[in-house]
Amino acid sequence: DVANVYGTELPRVMFSRIIEQAVEQALHLDAVCVVVNLFRIPNAPEVTEQCIQNILKLKPECERYGMPLMIEPLVFRPNEKAGGYMVDGDIDKILPLVRQGVELGADVIKADPTDDVNEYHRVVEIARVPVLVRGGGKAPDKEVLQRTELLMKQGVNGIVYGRNIIQH
Repeated sequence: DVANVYGTELPRVMFSRIIEQAVEQALHLDAVCVVVNLFRIPNAPEVTEQCIQNILKLKPECERYGMPLMIEPLVFRPNEKAGGYMVDGDIDKILPLVRQGVELGADVIKADPTDDVNEYHRVVEIARVPVLVRGGGKAPDKEVLQRTELLMKQGVNGIVYGRNIIQH
């Protein structure tokens, strides 16, 4: 999907749209799954609604072709406080969005890390499907490894690291 919700200054009209024939494009590229966002942005319920519509459109296409659907529930902090695309690690905000993603048909969940890493087992329990954890912000190597160990012990199926590997 494509969205315009990531800047430090948000546009007047925000959106999240899926590309045309997403599953067929994924098959052509030999992808192992299709990923779609489920945003929770303060004061922007219309973007959440668009995300839900995207998921409802993609799920039947994924089932038709046998393509797993990964839903990425993302809880944003208020832009005026966080200054751009910053996730909110509040477990009480993450859990309902993860549950909604599962109820909408996620085969895999890729969720934000929680502020308290020791609570992540609650995400795994509510998901009932494989869970991948987003890597979070840039952190020292030792902290990344310790966090990874704690998360894996709580039953996550993997960690999706970007900047903590690429910027190493």
